[in-house]
Amino acid sequence: MKAFISSLMFCIFIGPAIAQQSSLPKGFVYLDEVIPDVVLEVRYAGKNNFLGTPVTGYNRHTVILTAQAAKALQKVQKELKNQGYCLKVFDGYRPQRAVNHFISWAKINRDTLKKQQFYPDVDKKDLFNLGYISTRSGHSRGSTVDLTIIDASTGKEIDMGGSYDFFGELSHHNYTLISEDQKNNRLLLKNIMMKQGFRPYTQEWWHYTYQPEPFPDTHFDFVVE
Repeated sequence: MKAFISSLMFCIFIGPAIAQQSSLPKGFVYLDEVIPDVVLEVRYAGKNNFLGTPVTGYNRHTVILTAQAAKALQKVQKELKNQGYCLKVFDGYRPQRAVNHFISWAKINRDTLKKQQFYPDVDKKDLFNLGYISTRSGHSRGSTVDLTIIDASTGKEIDMGGSYDFFGELSHHNYTLISEDQKNNRLLLKNIMMKQGFRPYTQEWWHYTYQPEPFPDTHFDFVVE
């Protein structure tokens, strides 16, 4: 995982992306084929996530999105690069089987390996009721993306006042107990994403869904590979 991330730490165009071997359903693309210089840190393909284990359905460190969402994100990337920034993407399309893995995990009360890092102030049994996890995720429709902004010259994430997939009020867009710089960084991401047609999710500063969704009523289950 560390080797994979370090090889992608800088937002530098290095030539056309190599086409992936696996075919995708019509209307879906690999994000790095549309945005070759995007930085990917696919948390659910490794252990650095709220489960503490690779998630079912993520067989490779790659991000898939609908073509429309990927092209809109390409415009976001272009505008950010003009300001010295770059996108880092944590997740895009999510198979339903991955969501099912979340559901199964949530039923095992004793499995709280990553509680302190990801949900220290939330009881595990309440993660669904509070809207942090869903039995039917918008990610499975293919046009939702989890992401942040990094400094293009250093590869470091800008300070959003909270980390990705932290389940708590700190992650809410309207959370006020963060610094002005952190608020401005969140607003930078929010404004540029909304400009290109992405709708924010109020409880997670990193979560955006492209509108209108090409597959608004379909939850897909093909594997990320």
